[in-house]
Amino acid sequence: MIYPTSSVSKELEFSSNISKGASGMKARRVQEWLTFHKVPTAIDGEFGDATKACVHVFQQNNGLAQSGVVNRNTWDALVLPLRTAVEATVPAGTALDQAVRQIAQAHLDEEPRELGGDNRGPWVRAYCGEDGPAMRWCAGFVTYILKQACHFTGKPMPVQGSLSCDSLAYQAKANKRFIPGKAVQNGSSPWSSLGNCQIFLVRKSSTDWTHTGFAFGGNKNVFSTIEGNTNDEGSANGYEVCQRTRSLDAKKDFIYLA
Repeated sequence: MIYPTSSVSKELEFSSNISKGASGMKARRVQEWLTFHKVPTAIDGEFGDATKACVHVFQQNNGLAQSGVVNRNTWDALVLPLRTAVEATVPAGTALDQAVRQIAQAHLDEEPRELGGDNRGPWVRAYCGEDGPAMRWCAGFVTYILKQACHFTGKPMPVQGSLSCDSLAYQAKANKRFIPGKAVQNGSSPWSSLGNCQIFLVRKSSTDWTHTGFAFGGNKNVFSTIEGNTNDEGSANGYEVCQRTRSLDAKKDFIYLA
């Protein structure tokens, strides 16, 4: 399988068995995925007795040989949610905005979230290429979904993509795809003209946007979203991918995808 970014291939890669005594990123990835699958252990990059015991539990839960060693079969079971999300595709001929919405939903269904600390874990690295406290990944999530949709539909990217909300806004303006929220509010760009799915941007000032995600199903008052690096409260630095309902107000702008 060829993926739209090398970061995903790296997260799914298996090169050799991982067992007690392993350390560094290989051990950390195992611990992250164990925690994701509700078999939590310390995510410290040291594969010790606790991690081995958790691998046993995971293997038992998934009908695998209980060796305590992460072999190819165990690894594939650990990373299956990410593989399922990044291999989601759509029927030939699907319009790009519809493809984006369906693929975003496929990711949402796998419940992506941070693991091992603020803005950390395999989902963040898959979307952004790296992780860490400064890696606010909402724009990375949007960009990856766009790349996946374009990769599988053969359509060109509507905007170049970025890890920065500001860059997404400026790219949309340059490509004549930027729609001010007030235009949607006053009806000069009604929801019916925006297609099946759009990118929304939360604006702090005329030159600063602080959060982004996908919007759909809107009217003059509210719209539905699928967005990353948020939570049930709608934080711009949350910890998961969520579906939310947001109000349409003067601080929301949009990027046209259809």
